[in-house]
Amino acid sequence: MKKRWAALSVLALLGAGGYWAYQANSYRLPGLVQDWRDPVQPNHVVTWAAGPADAPAAPPGTKRPPNIILIVADDLGFNDISLNGGGVAGGIVKTPNIDALAREGMNFTTAYAANATCSPSRAAMMTGRYPTRFGFEFTAVPVQFAENLAHGDAIGPLRPVFHRELITPDIPDYPDMGVPASEVTIAEAVKAAGYHTLHIGKWHLGESPALQPQNQGFDESLAVLGGAAMFLPEDDPEVVNAKLPWDRIDRFLWANLRHAVSFNGSKRFHPKGHMTDYFAAEATKAIEANKNRPFFMYLAFNAPHTPLQATREEYGKLPQIKNEKTRVYGAMIAQLDRRIGDVMAKLKEVGIDDNTLVIFTSDNGGAWYTGIDHLNAPYRGWKATFFEGGIRTPFFMRWPGTIAPGSTRADPTGHLDIFSTIAAVAGAKLPADRVVDSEDILAGPAKRQALFWRSGDYRAVRAGDWKLQVTKRPAKTRLYNLAADPTEQTDLSAREPRRVAALSAMIEAQNQGMTKPIWPGLIEGPVRIDVPQNAPWKDGQDYVYWTN
Repeated sequence: MKKRWAALSVLALLGAGGYWAYQANSYRLPGLVQDWRDPVQPNHVVTWAAGPADAPAAPPGTKRPPNIILIVADDLGFNDISLNGGGVAGGIVKTPNIDALAREGMNFTTAYAANATCSPSRAAMMTGRYPTRFGFEFTAVPVQFAENLAHGDAIGPLRPVFHRELITPDIPDYPDMGVPASEVTIAEAVKAAGYHTLHIGKWHLGESPALQPQNQGFDESLAVLGGAAMFLPEDDPEVVNAKLPWDRIDRFLWANLRHAVSFNGSKRFHPKGHMTDYFAAEATKAIEANKNRPFFMYLAFNAPHTPLQATREEYGKLPQIKNEKTRVYGAMIAQLDRRIGDVMAKLKEVGIDDNTLVIFTSDNGGAWYTGIDHLNAPYRGWKATFFEGGIRTPFFMRWPGTIAPGSTRADPTGHLDIFSTIAAVAGAKLPADRVVDSEDILAGPAKRQALFWRSGDYRAVRAGDWKLQVTKRPAKTRLYNLAADPTEQTDLSAREPRRVAALSAMIEAQNQGMTKPIWPGLIEGPVRIDVPQNAPWKDGQDYVYWTN
């Protein structure tokens, strides 16, 4: 009898140990399952479909339709570029090629991301609609990602909130979290107008076949289908890695991401070299292949999103930066800038520079979890907040001969207006069967009354010079006059109750036209407004909870 009970006790301990081992490592499951379903193959050459050998002559009195390239960086902070005297590490890292896009074209100095995180911003760029109009309210993440964050360490008195009660059989599988196929993308619009459409880089708008780029209007797509990817294998001899031990997002990424891309829905394969280099090199190949026909290219770099990985070559150029993580981050920015310069040089080499509209932006502000301060200076806030640091983004348009070099515009605009602006340039039709929130800003300032943002119970509006933020966690309204206080230092909500009421009513009216999220926001995480994630807690620090 004693032996039997001893055996049962051992089995119970083993079972408990197995359960706890599973719980401790469940965050690794998405990557393991993907490796089983779609193991990463060796690199193979991508061949872009070639256009005509010679450019067709335009009809008399007309010009060939212009090419259009939309370049989007990932989590690029407002202060990550040196245009306005900024730059990483107090200005050590310069970005001359990105700066040149503004200096040789138009700098929209009051430009906004459509959301403060990756997926919804990109959904707005692709559709010209508030993503909340079609249920794309939250960034697409696996359930295991949310569970991983739920067990994160507290920041002082602040703990993550995990809504396990929202996990129901109705939640779409992660690959099905994307822009519905019924939406009209900018690629579909310009393709109908005779353009060859190309996608290179990050997607994050759905991974199931029907939602992948090649089935959402792109003739060709070299894609990172998930939210991010490894820039190089972790053990590559040419890589310098910088991990963020305080950040559970970082832990999840290192465990689950792979150095992998796919072409037109193919099996995953390794890109050649560092991802930033690879995407730029493939963009130049695609430009060469399409130089004699109108094309639209969506070039979506995944830098400088985490994981932080630089090449030893770029890292070695910045010995004056003493903090290792900042040095890796700075090297990634320098590499991104240099490779954008390569893309621009290719346009000149093949003789289509003057007939190409280039648009540059970032999907949102710099991230608090990098642990690097001042990424969004002079603005307060980070990615995952509706403070200016989270949603104010670089936004430039360059088109020699059409847009005057060195021109600026201060009217509020941004991601929403990319769709209609590109469609107008391409001679494409806007969808007539739905609300389009986008406006052609090359024709003049947008005529809308206000810009809106929403993620769960966190709402914001900018109308004229006034901006209202409303949160439930904490229960608070924040009102700022951006003309007098562009960095949101002074909350005027107590002094201006009528204005708070009027702007709150605008938010409620806007919400009447939105729809239920396609998938729920499972996790609410605290983000402090003025310090990065690894800074010590001090009483009185301002914060918001972000729903994802």
